[in-house]
Amino acid sequence: MNAKPISNLYQNAQLCLAAIRILEHQRSKPPAIEDVCRILNCSLEQATFILRKLEDLGAVDIVEGAFGTRLFILDHLKAESLPRDETDNRLDEALKQFQTSRRDHTKKIAAIQADQKKKRQDLFANLEKKLKKNFEK
Repeated sequence: MNAKPISNLYQNAQLCLAAIRILEHQRSKPPAIEDVCRILNCSLEQATFILRKLEDLGAVDIVEGAFGTRLFILDHLKAESLPRDETDNRLDEALKQFQTSRRDHTKKIAAIQADQKKKRQDLFANLEKKLKKNFEK
């Protein structure tokens, strides 16, 4: 998906289903979403978006448990109802919007941390001045 971008939701869904099958065969247990991301070389957000679409169709079951989130194929034929020739620009738009908001959030956190650091330095400088003033007396 990141290696060779496919903007077709149908093809992405088929890749996710195939990755689930392969991982389940190799490890003899249902895979986690992170495992699917690793094998397909895609972002967690992109894989989650596609897997949620498959879950809505009833093709996949996403089960959250004590050992993480596991994926089960319920009915792979339900993925056939996805449009084949339509490109999914909504995924790209949603991903870009999420990444932008994430970047903005990170910048905001960095600004708050810098402000706190400055306040702490000012506080210590004031305390040092007061201590020097009291020490001189």
